[in-house]
Amino acid sequence: MAEILLVEDMVNPRKAMSLLLKREGYQVEEAENGSVALKKLSDHFYDLMITDYRMKPMDGFELLRQSKRNFPLTKVILLTAFGSIQQSVVAMKLGAYDYLTKPCEPQNLLKVVKNALEVVSAGPSGAAAHQRIFSEIIGDSKELHEVLWLVSQVADTDCTVLIQGESGTGKEMVARAIHQRSSRRTTPMVAINCSALPETLLESELFGHARGAFTGAVKDRRGLFQEAEGGTLFLDEIADLSLPLQVKLLRVLQDGEIRRVGDNQPIHTNVRIIAATNKELEQEVVCGRFREDLFYRLNVIPIHMPALRSRKEDIPHLISHFVDKYAVRMSKPRLDLTAEAMHRLLEYNWPGNVRELENFVERMTALNRSPRVQEQDVIQHLSRSGRAVLPAQPAGIRTLAEMERDAIAGALRHFQYNQRMTAEKLGISTTTLWRKIKEYGIESQAD
Repeated sequence: MAEILLVEDMVNPRKAMSLLLKREGYQVEEAENGSVALKKLSDHFYDLMITDYRMKPMDGFELLRQSKRNFPLTKVILLTAFGSIQQSVVAMKLGAYDYLTKPCEPQNLLKVVKNALEVVSAGPSGAAAHQRIFSEIIGDSKELHEVLWLVSQVADTDCTVLIQGESGTGKEMVARAIHQRSSRRTTPMVAINCSALPETLLESELFGHARGAFTGAVKDRRGLFQEAEGGTLFLDEIADLSLPLQVKLLRVLQDGEIRRVGDNQPIHTNVRIIAATNKELEQEVVCGRFREDLFYRLNVIPIHMPALRSRKEDIPHLISHFVDKYAVRMSKPRLDLTAEAMHRLLEYNWPGNVRELENFVERMTALNRSPRVQEQDVIQHLSRSGRAVLPAQPAGIRTLAEMERDAIAGALRHFQYNQRMTAEKLGISTTTLWRKIKEYGIESQAD
């Protein structure tokens, strides 16, 4: 059932439209102004938002602007009593699905709503697709919304994508979301970990081999490029690819052709490449371990997966999701965390990121003596995983992350927000500096 957010500052028109939509079988949530609407959008996914234009303090255009930036999957219909061609053009440019002049006839409103929701359900950006494609990407943080916005923008192109981020942040999950939202979604997505095989085997695995190419090659074999024909090839841990194989991959990206091991005949390939690494690839280039030309070929669309410690507001959402998942899987009661237990989990920095958090919930579901999870249970289970759990931080003690943030902010101010000079002084690359600025939310006048 479609869910609609109705934003109108006048009570009677809001109630009348809400009743009309509910009679049609829609689930309707009301908001009396733009600020309330944004809060509701951040707490819940809506297929469609219908908003008035003339509201205070935030008008409908500003609400439309912010909702399309932060919640791009929600369609928007704009209503106004002061309709004009100019306003409708502005609304469409800002990303509105449609524009109606008040008072609008009930049948007109229902028709536009129906059309919008048909687009939602048929297209890759709709509610059904949101649940199907993003069901495992949990959270409402600004950092995660930025990632999902990028996914929604680049998915239906053939651009090569490079996903960088620490282990356990969900890089393959994002790669699959890109594939599933693309025009290639009916074709295969094939994944391989480039660090899992030795160079000789990896070359054969990627490109295939001809009969007699080496001992044991008794027949021709298709490689993963051919298996993924028309679809997507996900190259995980791309930084671990050997330099000779980097040359061959670069040739594929340049020419659109592969050569099987032991065969000089080129084979045309139509495959979209998505690569991922937990290393800083630009630094690997500086150190001579990764080809610069290949880096630029891969880095057409860069996506950075934020560490869990930089989006801690997503931890309660993730815990709730994993608690439900493992309660069903193990046929056990759903875990219920005390406020103290949740506080302890929010204090922990999760070096293993989302993967570590999921493993923790799975272990708690399997081993905890009671569904009621206390603070001491959290400490015990984290300790069993080999992680040192610090006591609650005394007042006045600053974390390393806080000190790093202050050092970067101070250096930026000292060099008048010149990021190149700041990076040189701090002994880091400009890419690392930019990432730290984003991670810590440092205000930069250069922005």
